[in-house]
Amino acid sequence: MNTGKLYIISAPSGAGKTSLVKQLIASLDRLTVSISHTTRPMRPGEVDGQDYYFTSVAEFKDMLADRAFLEHAQVFDNFYGTAQHTVEKNLKYGLDVILEIDWQGAQQIKKLLPDSLSIFILPPSTDVLLQRLRGRGQDDEATIARRMRDAVNEISHHEEFDYLVVNDDFDQALTELKSIFIANRLIHRRQKCQLQRLLAGLLGQSQ
Repeated sequence: MNTGKLYIISAPSGAGKTSLVKQLIASLDRLTVSISHTTRPMRPGEVDGQDYYFTSVAEFKDMLADRAFLEHAQVFDNFYGTAQHTVEKNLKYGLDVILEIDWQGAQQIKKLLPDSLSIFILPPSTDVLLQRLRGRGQDDEATIARRMRDAVNEISHHEEFDYLVVNDDFDQALTELKSIFIANRLIHRRQKCQLQRLLAGLLGQSQ
């Protein structure tokens, strides 16, 4: 069976990463998002085991001590981590796997799994980013100001990523994201495994 490909998608808060990834999952087959563990409180509408695995700080640190995470990071006052066994299981099953993580996690994954591909999603401007953060209605002005400061730091790591996508027009950004995944599925090594029977027939080779 053809193994899947691991993708990292990062973005500053408010760039539209979550909406793009959800639509990407709905648009392509054999694609899944790895669900991260987090110690942050559950937000309205979120479901444990679907959006995140919500866990206590003590439980998170126990997993960390057991080396259960491929990557982990502290974002603001909370911890996030990607469980290794979940990712490996999906890849072996032939699914392409997306990790929605920040630049710190991306650095860790790239060291462990250098064949993974990373994508950074940019907002079209700071004004639009600020407008989107305020439009979510989730944070007070002090938190929004902190997110804007952190966005500058996150964007400064753009050169560490393989692809850059600007989320100005949503449909255009989605098309660009899909093209990355589709193009990588057509790489010879992956296609050769997928098309063994076809190639043998075209070359007049017996099975």
